[in-house]
Amino acid sequence: IHHSPFTIHHSPFTIHHSQFTYSLLLIQPTMILIPPEILEKYGAKITEYAKDSIIFSEGTTAYNFYQVSTGLVKMTNFGEGGDFIQGLFADGESFGEPALFGDFPYPASAIAVSNVKLWVLRKHHFLDLLKDHFDIFYQLTRILSLRLQYKSFMLRTITCEDPDERIISVLEYFKHKMTKHATTGKTFSNPLPLTRQQIADLTGLRVETVIRKIKHMEDKGNFKIIKRKIYFVS
Repeated sequence: IHHSPFTIHHSPFTIHHSQFTYSLLLIQPTMILIPPEILEKYGAKITEYAKDSIIFSEGTTAYNFYQVSTGLVKMTNFGEGGDFIQGLFADGESFGEPALFGDFPYPASAIAVSNVKLWVLRKHHFLDLLKDHFDIFYQLTRILSLRLQYKSFMLRTITCEDPDERIISVLEYFKHKMTKHATTGKTFSNPLPLTRQQIADLTGLRVETVIRKIKHMEDKGNFKIIKRKIYFVS
């Protein structure tokens, strides 16, 4: 068995809703899932995608493993009532693996939110990598399990009738998942990498509702909006 330098930190936090309290263990990798040298050994290549490019489409066959080198990717479903974001993936995170393991078409499309660089590895080489590196296989299993927990969290969030609670739950989740530690001496943390439209897509709310509610929550002191970006008070 080979060992790769990977560490997962679990950061528990609790979301309080009017009818339930839900604890979510967040995954915060301090290092990338699969080190570049191991990806390269198995034939992975860096592929660049411009902002808004489609990486793969819902309903297509899964042929590759994808891991973000730099940038931000969203997995989303398109519908008549608008888009619904299934997840956001930043540096070091992988996405789209269930379709590889289950041999079913992608259940959502992957879109580049920013200019991105991705490690791309063919499916059969990826499976060989997992056979040779049980520690990576184990950590990936934990990651997929926590994503299922996140799905459950999101289902309960979007069924909450209070728009304020929907929004703050999603913002708190991504605050813990995607923002880095605040720079020493700064009053506010780094901005959340979410637009008002993306928050609407995550919560199932109209973007007009999100804009109005976020402004209201800013007035209540939940966070600050500086140059159209959301900052939690540190």
